[in-house]
Amino acid sequence: MVTVEEQIRVSVAMVTYNGAAYLREQIDSILNQLGERDELVISDDGSSDDTRSILQEYKKRDRRICLLQGPGQGIKKNVENALANTRGRYIFLADQDDIWMPDKVRRVLQVFEEQQVFVVVHDAKVFQGEDSAQILLDSFFAFRASGAGIVKNIIKNTYIGCCMAFRRELLKIVLPVPGRIEMHDQWIGILGDYYAGKSYFLPETLIMYRRHGENNSAMVHYGFWRMLRNRAVFVYYFGRQILRLLRKSGC
Repeated sequence: MVTVEEQIRVSVAMVTYNGAAYLREQIDSILNQLGERDELVISDDGSSDDTRSILQEYKKRDRRICLLQGPGQGIKKNVENALANTRGRYIFLADQDDIWMPDKVRRVLQVFEEQQVFVVVHDAKVFQGEDSAQILLDSFFAFRASGAGIVKNIIKNTYIGCCMAFRRELLKIVLPVPGRIEMHDQWIGILGDYYAGKSYFLPETLIMYRRHGENNSAMVHYGFWRMLRNRAVFVYYFGRQILRLLRKSGC
């Protein structure tokens, strides 16, 4: 008997909060490349604009959409809520305001099969506001000197959630996401490196990454003491998670 998990190939985990301005363009760019047995899991964290009504509209006409109520505890716990409700073999992270390139899913799945890796990260072009022709960065990889490696990404995180996908096996490793760490994408990427060897950084632009006044993530450096604190907190929780995994494995 084929289980639901075996039937669903791709799960896209998206979190939303007051994202009505750009939401339709992003959802359309995702749904256009998902198969009939794929799913788009959206966790909305109490939006007060038209986000919820847009999501309800899409859900009524597309059975691949699963709409969840977020926990109201910030973006990391909202991401956790979306991830915990996915059922696919491959899990893609998605922001509410970007634009996926038409061949993103196909190319990432191809890399999973060819490279036998657990995490795939691809490049992005960064643009400003409503005009996708207003390019701020031709390559996010070049801007961040992106690449795999635990130490490298603790010192300077180059994982970007909206460009990441991973195999379902990692869910038991990355959940729950500690509330005190700065970024969930860094947590997923580095634990993926620990669990399964290096992630694969694909030097192809597969999304248009939108910057505007309401972005949750910043592209500027924090002050020295805040960066030091963030790294110390991450190392602490990373160490705790490794010990937990070792105890579970009997080591």
